Amino acid sequence: MLRLAIEGLEAGYGAVRVLHGVTLEVRQGETVALLGTNGNGKSTLMKCIMGLLAPSGGSIRLELDGRRIDLTGKSPQDMVALGIALVPEGRRLFPRLTVKENLLLGAFRQEARRSIQRNLELCYAAFPVLQDRSGQLAGNMSGGQQQMLAIARAIMSAPRILLIDEPSVGLSPLLVAQTIDIIEDMKERFGLTVLMAEQNFHEASRIADRGYIIVHGEIAFEGKNLVELQQSGLVKSYYLGA
Repeated sequence: MLRLAIEGLEAGYGAVRVLHGVTLEVRQGETVALLGTNGNGKSTLMKCIMGLLAPSGGSIRLELDGRRIDLTGKSPQDMVALGIALVPEGRRLFPRLTVKENLLLGAFRQEARRSIQRNLELCYAAFPVLQDRSGQLAGNMSGGQQQMLAIARAIMSAPRILLIDEPSVGLSPLLVAQTIDIIEDMKERFGLTVLMAEQNFHEASRIADRGYIIVHGEIAFEGKNLVELQQSGLVKSYYLGA
């Protein structure tokens, strides 16, 4: 049993408040979309979950195999050790290291080290271009290839929950569609639970089971299924031009 539960989360940067009482949950095996345009708090929420930013209020809890774990205030290392991995906005690769070196750095988690070769082979099978370019510097790859590497690096930590922040940023429409397909394939291939922050509703809705819309740091709408999400007035206003 796995469940990530966020309740009443408050967070910001100095005197600037960004998140205002955010409540959402992600259940085992789901792909949940967190939709919102730039500047509405999606990345801030991801940073809070991953332990990169300390919230000023509320709670983040993980239900994992019968345990209830309070994640609030834990470090990024703690999150990774619990099986939570982040594909950050902008990919954040090590550009002067090779593709393979970036992948091996993703396997820092103790549990992942026991399966480095197996996970490396699985990532190469999922992303043949990474095997072909395993000796190439990550900074010399195209944007689409870098996004594949960022996803594969997260997979190397053998996560159970995958957080993906703005996977479409900086990519052409064709590469956006391919990246979304890759996320769905990885979810099925590795049995992941996915929370994806994205502003491209059309692409995110292709693989999401349900979703939330965040506006000015607050959850403005929760779609309990994809149909509810698609029929939301906010979706029609922000994404469908209605």
